[in-house]
This record gives sequence, C-alpha cells and structure tokens, in this order.
Amino acid sequence: MGEKNGREGSGICGTEASRLRNADPSGRKVVVFDFDGTIADTLPSIVAVARHVLSAWGLPQERLADCPKLVGPPFPQAFSMVFGLSETDAREVTRRYREEYGALGPEAWPAFPGMGALLDELRASGRLLAVASSKRSAILHRALSDEGLLGCFDVVRGKQSDAQQGKAATLAAVLEELGAAADDAIMVGDRHFDVDAALACGVPCVGVTYGGTAPFGELNQAGACTVVGSVEELGRVLLGR
Repeated sequence: MGEKNGREGSGICGTEASRLRNADPSGRKVVVFDFDGTIADTLPSIVAVARHVLSAWGLPQERLADCPKLVGPPFPQAFSMVFGLSETDAREVTRRYREEYGALGPEAWPAFPGMGALLDELRASGRLLAVASSKRSAILHRALSDEGLLGCFDVVRGKQSDAQQGKAATLAAVLEELGAAADDAIMVGDRHFDVDAALACGVPCVGVTYGGTAPFGELNQAGACTVVGSVEELGRVLLGR
C-alpha cells in the first residue's frame, strides 16, 4: 500500500484531519474520481495546447515550462494562478485554448492502461462510481464516452460555468446526487486540489502519481490517506486486496 502522510489537512481540525489521513480506503461504497491525470492521461495534450496558445500570446519560452501546473485548477483561473494573467487576459487565453483543445479527438484523453478493467471490477464489487472534475462538463462527458467509460459511472459532474467554484462544491454535489454520506466515500485524485476538496467534505483521498502531474510530495503534504504509483496499486488499495 502507498505511503502515509504526516500533514494535517488545511481548514479542518487536527483530530478530523488525522482521522481522514489514516482512513482505510477499501471499505467505502462510493468511489469518486478526478479525471485529468487520474482516469485519463491528459497532461501531454493540455501542455501542448497551452504552450501553443501562450506562445502565440507572447509569453517567453522559458515561462512555458510551468504549463504542467495547469493540470488541476479550473480554467480560466488557472492561467492567473500559474502565469499571473489578469482576469480579462485569462478569459481570452482560455477561449483560445478551448477552441484548439476542443478540436482534438480521443488521442487527447486516453484512459490510463488498466483503468477500464479497474472500473469494471469496482462496479462488480458493488461500488458506486462517480467523477468530480474541474473540466467543463460537455468535454468531460465527451472524453469519457470516447474511451467507452461513461457507462461505468453513476454520476459525472464537471464544471458548469467559469464562475469560480471550488472542487469541494463539485464533490459535495456528487455526494448529494448519490445520496451518499461522507463516511461512505473515498476520493481519488492527482493534485492537492483533489485532496483539499475531499478533506473539506470530510472524505479521505487516495492520491495517484502515475499521471506525472503532482510535484514530489505534494499529495502527502496535502493530507492524502495513501499515495499510489500505478493503476494496479490503486486497485489493490480500493479493493483491499
């Protein structure tokens, strides 16, 4: 099983943070997945499109090395967070990014090898499955459909608009739609945004590093109960085998 973390989750009391950090992920009937970097290997396509758009925008080449940091936070806010763009400029860069990204096909969001089989196994074990993502809802559904995974999930919720909305609100809405309590659920994600959202909702989070998106140690420091390095290891953790 993956490595345990020693940091208390931000925004919650130490006792609650410790309880979530030490939770057993295997017995929970609801598994909520992030999408980018967790279900699908989208880092290469996101970075490629962002580099092209930001280069055309006039950003110096040396600053484009930060493009991988765009995986995780919602757009357009991500362009302000990572590159310091004004709200107006971030909206325009996002418009250009989406125009280019939306023209891509299934090659832009391939599921990680073994993910489909893992989802099938989780469903066969009686789990309810969901997606809570900062990706726009329409393209999230399209990507899952392209990979033949849409039918694996009981609830799929992406970003509805560009109004600032934290990942915690998306996760809370998923749990409400499923009629599930926080104690019944586990979150799976690749960035601290996922861990932060989960802890804010009283849900433990399994961090994944196989997508190559999080800096070393980020998930542990954020408060993930376990961090895994492969889809196979994720299956062992979730199914308790």
